[in-house]
Amino acid sequence: MERRTQGLKLHEFRMQELKMKLKTGIALLKEMESLKAPTTFGSGWLSGVSALLLATIGLLSVLCLHYPNLLTVPEIQAAIDVSLFRVIIKIVLIAGFILSCVSLILRQNKLLGMTAIVLVMIAIVMGGSASMAVYRTSGNIYFGLDWFLLNLIMTGVLFLPLERLFRLVEQSVFRTEWREDLFYFFISSIMIQSITYLSMIPATNILQFSDLAKVNELIAGQPIWVQFIEIMIFTDFVQYWLHRSFHMFPFLWRFHAIHHSAQALDWLAGSRMHFCEIICLRGATVIPMYILGFDNTALYSYIILVYLYATYVHSNLKFDIEFLKPFLVTPRFHHWHHGIEKEAIDVNFSIHFPLYDRLFGTYYMPKKKWPSGYGIKSNPVPAGYIKQFLYPFKKKK
Repeated sequence: MERRTQGLKLHEFRMQELKMKLKTGIALLKEMESLKAPTTFGSGWLSGVSALLLATIGLLSVLCLHYPNLLTVPEIQAAIDVSLFRVIIKIVLIAGFILSCVSLILRQNKLLGMTAIVLVMIAIVMGGSASMAVYRTSGNIYFGLDWFLLNLIMTGVLFLPLERLFRLVEQSVFRTEWREDLFYFFISSIMIQSITYLSMIPATNILQFSDLAKVNELIAGQPIWVQFIEIMIFTDFVQYWLHRSFHMFPFLWRFHAIHHSAQALDWLAGSRMHFCEIICLRGATVIPMYILGFDNTALYSYIILVYLYATYVHSNLKFDIEFLKPFLVTPRFHHWHHGIEKEAIDVNFSIHFPLYDRLFGTYYMPKKKWPSGYGIKSNPVPAGYIKQFLYPFKKKK
């Protein structure tokens, strides 16, 4: 009886502790979103959010140093200079600590600054930039935490300031559904091995039953820049028709509707894609290029470009480079693909070159006009990552 009572007390204590953590987490999110508190320069909000971002990046980077085989992509391990990486981590942690102190001084609510300092301290206690590997896996299973951080730095750090300076629509950095989109961003990066493995299955089968040695030799003999341009042209043609198919066929649309359910566009919105659609896109574009024998340098360069370009065309940027409009996809071109207007339905499927839309009759670009809003009529897609993941598989009522 006494043991049972002690067990109940321990359970109650843990539940209370969990509730406190949840309340703290919710309070932190509310402070980041700051719907009521000031977010202007000098209020301590900008320094607090920046400190929290840097502290999180620093802590996750330290985890990558501790568990390299488990949390890092082998290709990135081979390409990155570890000594330079350690210097960058040290700078990030120092900057995070300084900014958190600034936020503590300026802001009445100390939650952002204190959380950032705690994360920096945890990273330092774990060894900081001098951390050494404490655990190495014997298998080949890994998660792309370093790819997530690299994506965050390449896109977020680049586009966040641009969207504040040249924003098309007045909206907060932490706009509606930013949490879901950040989670999509995280999942697509962290599950890079699973995505690659699942999309490589058809490639492996094709290579087993075909002899493409002459084709491979012919393609590999070309200069890298020529291969890069060819990859862009070929993959965009495939993506045009695949993208159009996701709009034409109801079953496929239920997957693609997840992407179109975003009611606000910015640098993060392009990450909202169903896991199955990502695999399908990867399998139909990059993998055929691999089979045909294109050089890895050209392929990796293209993959990086796609990430940056997808971020750019979804971004909340008001400037549109008009002279490039006939040749390259611009934000205004792709924003019309997401528009709620009747005329915006099933148009502008190209990813890089609007030529394909012109050739196949789906081009729409009203002069100097942007859509009035984004999303799907009546918004049938539920909120939340899990519900959205299951949405395509549920019977339509």
